[in-house]
Amino acid sequence: MDKRMTAGEVAAEITDGMTIGIGGWGSRRKPMALVRALLRTPVKDLTVVSYGGPDVGLLCAGGKVRRVVFGFVTLDSIPFDPWFGRVRETGAITVTEYDEGVFCAALSAAAQRLPFLPTRAGLGSDVLRVNPRLRTVRSPYADGEELLAVPAQELDVALVHLNRADSRGNAQYLGPDPYFDDLFCLAAKKRFVSVEKIVATAELTTAGPVQSLLLDRSNVDGVVEAPRGAHFTTAVPDYGRDERFQRHYVASAKDPGAWSRFVDRFLSGDEHRYLSEVDKFTLEAA
Repeated sequence: MDKRMTAGEVAAEITDGMTIGIGGWGSRRKPMALVRALLRTPVKDLTVVSYGGPDVGLLCAGGKVRRVVFGFVTLDSIPFDPWFGRVRETGAITVTEYDEGVFCAALSAAAQRLPFLPTRAGLGSDVLRVNPRLRTVRSPYADGEELLAVPAQELDVALVHLNRADSRGNAQYLGPDPYFDDLFCLAAKKRFVSVEKIVATAELTTAGPVQSLLLDRSNVDGVVEAPRGAHFTTAVPDYGRDERFQRHYVASAKDPGAWSRFVDRFLSGDEHRYLSEVDKFTLEAA
């Protein structure tokens, strides 16, 4: 089955109030073309589940978000995303703040269709203090250990970005880390992957080792060919992070006038215009 779609068609699958999981890690291999397509829709009141980066920040800036479930929100080379910080400090959104291990356990429980998973992650930390609804369970075996019972974090839709895929949804990462993109897809009812390039199935086994085939077609509902679709985050080895543009995003977010100009230039048109303006910005800043 040919599962090729456009970014706009993927965005149209998302409706008000949905819970969406976004793959990648901080400012690394985020499905930014899909995020930008979502910004061009009227959708609102989303719950965003993410090891967050500029995906979270831009959706918050666009007024799309009601709640964020996160292990962190960072731009990596810049510690904090300014838009996420602003909406959190002003109370414009609600948050569920986990540590990285608890966040992973929540996705794993959903992926395995379990109501919760026990874990040692989070015990002895402020995770329980800031999440008073979390409960502990005691092992029924001889050890009697008390463990954190992490509820499943189910997703309506997962959005991830990988390096290559075929038209049927078999998808491959070529960088150093799969992050948790497969887990996001397993936890979701619908799964969409953008890639740098759609290739013949046979090419997937020649571009990298077999274990780099992270997603199989049974866990993917749609594939979008989106060259530079992770910009301005990384998509190693295809390209690294655009640090200059990321700094421009952060600086613009701190000033209302500058942010209005940023939106007009980079976020008001389609993806072709976005990439064209990015190229012009790069030449201007050189």
